[in-house]
Amino acid sequence: MTLQIETPALLFSATSLILLAYTNRFLTIATIIRGLKKAYKEKASSMVLLEIKNLNLRLTLIRFMQMAGVLSLFLSVFSMLLLFIDEQEFGVYVFGLSLLSLLISLGLSFWEINISVGALRVHLSDLTEKKETEQW
Repeated sequence: MTLQIETPALLFSATSLILLAYTNRFLTIATIIRGLKKAYKEKASSMVLLEIKNLNLRLTLIRFMQMAGVLSLFLSVFSMLLLFIDEQEFGVYVFGLSLLSLLISLGLSFWEINISVGALRVHLSDLTEKKETEQW
């Protein structure tokens, strides 16, 4: 299999945008956690602790998503270097690892999104239950 040096370069824009999205998620969750911690100090609540625990798991996933994304970008650049110095076979394998790392990052992102949606559904469940009881 022959790989052109431009092929790994295609991951640059996609990976950069994904890392930016991951960073935005991280910053948003960090802000929410700070607010929840303040709320917990004012009034201790087991519900707030559960939300913080959920957000902590999401932060951990985002950290691994970012690490896998950066690794993907690193391996992509490294494969370009290998192709540049005419190490075609090794460059193809490193590019394959780059794609695998990106796939892992996206899989973790999928997991984190599912956790987020589940948490929002639990958070809104009291409104749904209230609405259903009002209908009867």
